[in-house]
Amino acid sequence: MTGSRSAALRRARSAALIGLAVAASAGCSGGDGTNGEAGAEPIARPPGVHSWTGRPCDLLTDAPPAEGFSLGSTTDSASPDIREDVGKDGARPRYRQTGCLADLKGSDGTFWKLSATARVYEDPEPARHAYRVKQDLDRAHGRGPEKVHDTAYALPADDRGRPGRTLLLWNGDLVLTVSAYAPHGSTEREVRKNLERIIRNAARRMENGLRDQDAPSPSPTP
Repeated sequence: MTGSRSAALRRARSAALIGLAVAASAGCSGGDGTNGEAGAEPIARPPGVHSWTGRPCDLLTDAPPAEGFSLGSTTDSASPDIREDVGKDGARPRYRQTGCLADLKGSDGTFWKLSATARVYEDPEPARHAYRVKQDLDRAHGRGPEKVHDTAYALPADDRGRPGRTLLLWNGDLVLTVSAYAPHGSTEREVRKNLERIIRNAARRMENGLRDQDAPSPSPTP
């Protein structure tokens, strides 16, 4: 099992390094229109080892979710119980889940919503498989996944008429889903830029906060 985990980590690191180069190139070109603010930083990082936390909302409170927004009330939804996933070839990989639901307030007084859910698996390969399965399902249902980099994609979302965006990210043993929703009456075209800034900032902070900085970095593929 140690050998298969090491091989999976090497493959994941190689994929993420490619994604990091692509995302960094896009950031330098100014293609996302964020003019260098925090949300413009590429969220692709070499794979790491992540830990579960019982206070996931704390990871989002160190800075505003995006320029012009403030974080309101938050609710942790963190269960320490180990769950089983439906894995490849009938395997039952185990993971623990943690998440945060937060209210956001725009500079104009409007109310937005943010949710983030992190699954931390015992090994990286089941996390990769879960990410790929979700991506295939979204593609099959015509939800139009939009590639962010090799291990992340975004797609439109909706919450009872509120336009939103969802970002799904895989990094090592972590599968992270972040969604943001604009106020009722908004149009997707009007709010898309802010939604993208919010979900990218939140994803970066959650991944950084859950990463075990003391764990050894996976070796790159030879």
